Amino acid sequence: MAFNITSIKTSSNGAWQGDNPLNFAFPLLIVQTTLILVLSRFLAFLLKPLRQPKVIAEIVGGILLGPSAFGRNEEYLHKIFPSWSMPVLETVASIGLLFFLFLVGLELDLSSIRRSGKRAFGIAFAGISLPFICGIGVAFVIRKTVDGADKVGYGQFLVFMGVALSITAFPVLARILAELKLLTTRVGETAMAAAAFNDVAAWILLALAVALAGNGDGQHKSPLISIWVLLSGVAFVIFMMVVIRPAMKWVASRCSPEGDVVDEAYICLTLAGVMVSGFMTDLIGIHSIFGAFIFGLTIPKEGEFAERLIERIEDFISGLLLPLYFASSGLKTNVAKISGGTAWGLLALVIGTACTGKILGTFLVAMMFRMPVRESLALGVLMNTKGLVELIVLNIGKEKKVLNDETFAILVLMALFTTFITTPTVMAIYKPARRSAAIAHRKLRDLTNTDESKDQLRVLACLHGLSNVPSIINLIESTRSTKISQLKLYIMHLVELTERSSAIIMVQKARKNGLPFINRFRRGEWHDRVAGAFQAYSQLGRVSVRPTTAISTLSTMHEDICHVAESKRVTMIILPFHKQWRGEGDHQTVENVGHGWRLVNQRVLKGAPCSVGVLVDRGFGSGAQTPGPTGIVGQRVCILFFGGPDDREALELGGRMAEHPAVKVTVVRFVEREGLERNGIILRPSPSQSTEKSYSFSTAKMNPEKEKELDEAALAEFKSKWEGMVEYIEKTASNVVEEVLGIGQCGDYDLIVVGKGRFPSPTVAKLADRQAEHAELGPIGDILASSNRRVLSSVLIIQQHDMAHAEETPVAKVVQNNDYNKFNGDGSSGMEEISKVV
Repeated sequence: MAFNITSIKTSSNGAWQGDNPLNFAFPLLIVQTTLILVLSRFLAFLLKPLRQPKVIAEIVGGILLGPSAFGRNEEYLHKIFPSWSMPVLETVASIGLLFFLFLVGLELDLSSIRRSGKRAFGIAFAGISLPFICGIGVAFVIRKTVDGADKVGYGQFLVFMGVALSITAFPVLARILAELKLLTTRVGETAMAAAAFNDVAAWILLALAVALAGNGDGQHKSPLISIWVLLSGVAFVIFMMVVIRPAMKWVASRCSPEGDVVDEAYICLTLAGVMVSGFMTDLIGIHSIFGAFIFGLTIPKEGEFAERLIERIEDFISGLLLPLYFASSGLKTNVAKISGGTAWGLLALVIGTACTGKILGTFLVAMMFRMPVRESLALGVLMNTKGLVELIVLNIGKEKKVLNDETFAILVLMALFTTFITTPTVMAIYKPARRSAAIAHRKLRDLTNTDESKDQLRVLACLHGLSNVPSIINLIESTRSTKISQLKLYIMHLVELTERSSAIIMVQKARKNGLPFINRFRRGEWHDRVAGAFQAYSQLGRVSVRPTTAISTLSTMHEDICHVAESKRVTMIILPFHKQWRGEGDHQTVENVGHGWRLVNQRVLKGAPCSVGVLVDRGFGSGAQTPGPTGIVGQRVCILFFGGPDDREALELGGRMAEHPAVKVTVVRFVEREGLERNGIILRPSPSQSTEKSYSFSTAKMNPEKEKELDEAALAEFKSKWEGMVEYIEKTASNVVEEVLGIGQCGDYDLIVVGKGRFPSPTVAKLADRQAEHAELGPIGDILASSNRRVLSSVLIIQQHDMAHAEETPVAKVVQNNDYNKFNGDGSSGMEEISKVV
């Protein structure tokens, strides 16, 4: 059925009036968009285990929808993607592309490129020049072999082929590096800096190629026209950097108020600027995306404006419009055009040349800069990432008729292949050295038993954001010993890595000269305020503070935390609870940062190489100044002691707090009533029970009598050491829940420290069948962390490190049993033997 493009109507009158919606532009666009989104998301889900970037799924989805696969059915192609609908689809997709290139410009920080140094520049130069030369060589072969390839002028064809083989996709590379946890390694830092150089060079070369290509009708034109186009392009860039950049800096300064609201007028002005810049470069004769990219570079990266701008547009652009562009590319890609041995040989030649040129050029220069062989090779493979930027270049080449159908299909498959192999190849050839810390103090007790003058207490404190800062500072200050030994504090800002461009902006803010740990945060609201708080704190006493940022998906965030704890020989990790309390008394509100963060805490508790504390913050220290060495501010701390390894670790922490002159420590020990002490409690393991709703206890064998002796010895040592300085109270546990809640609700204590209780005392074991709200905190910690119990104190739940205790299982029920040693005649208990007697 033939259509006149001018006679196409936007919307139909509906099926009841006999109209087929697929014959009208807007309903058809809705169907096309939905189909593209569903297919690309499904493919992304399938490719996720292979750790492939989302762009691979989008390109493959487009190819499947096009003439290479589904499009072989003529009826489907004419109904869903008829030729008359393509201008509409491509126009909508081009708007997405325009704003996407604006986001790419926002991601590139020109000042960081200037600071990257000779090594990154040398690697980028080699990574462009050698593949570019190889691309020119391949271009000669293609012109001789592919029918119709020689109809285009030599100049534009050679430049397009050179750009196609030499480009590196900066946005895709950044996400691959983050996924592989290489961002803070030397390889990752060098790759990011070199890719940024590469990106800028690629767009300049593309502008040159477009200027040479002209209107794409194949006719020869005066070289003077190309020169005018290039000179106009240079003038445009100079105008943008000299005039528009200061103007956008002024706009950004007006849009970073203390409040969270950015003036809508400035956002609209900026979005209009993207469109105008695109129009100007199109008017000059360079593609409109070049203007959007340059405009993105003019936006200041410091402050809130760039991030707020991204928040407004990135989901709509990256999630909805950009997949349309890849699909329209796939619809132009017909793999069937690559037929016969010659064509497939050409494909192999193009892939081989692209990989060899890029990897070899980068490898040789990296070796010249004395980088290790494996690092140099991994860097070469990473720089060979193509992805979406490559596809943009190829589409412009096809639009300008520089590339015919067969050449286009060959180059699209080359881009797919090189990006697909990046992740598995880098994983195979390069694994960052994970230094094992053999001499490390895994728990506080280890540190106490050594010469304290030589050993520091090393703590890794994790933050979700600014709201965690006061409580962490107050907790660390409370544990700071006044003796000769120092405290070394590692602060880790946990940033969730998403597909969003703002995640890459975070990556750039976290980078500093390739170091995995940074001593100073770069400019930016969060970084300035956090750095200021911790710098001020570190100057108060013998505390060494080193901030860093972990950027990772929530599913692998625990690996970063545990790796840093391992490599820095940390004694304790402090994790923020996934809920935070705001306000006071009856006016408290609970803010939940998300279930994903709760899972991060659970995984760290399971795999940590040292002791772990989970801080439930109800305003610990938020209403006071930072407590100094002279004890200006007093903190009241209560240690709840029931017995077991975790409680002994909590008691050890209490001893450190007791040393601080500004901290008043109270120890409350719960003891069984006389006559009930010999009553055993059987905890029957039930692995089928939900670990979310049931408390889990260790499956390791323990001797109750020996544990009791250790508890008594720890308490006796504590009392003799801190007699007169610490208040000691013994409570008979009749109703443990009410007793514990009474302590939490009374408001007498700023902080309550309690063990997780993986080896519960008889008192705690009675609570094992309670419905758990936060099972990972243990029975007592869960009671005090409850949202609806009106507890006023902040709570710190301590888990002592011991690999033998790592395996835990939920329990089904609690049974009273007077025959204490019924199951284990030797007095030991172990849940692997059907039941646990405590």
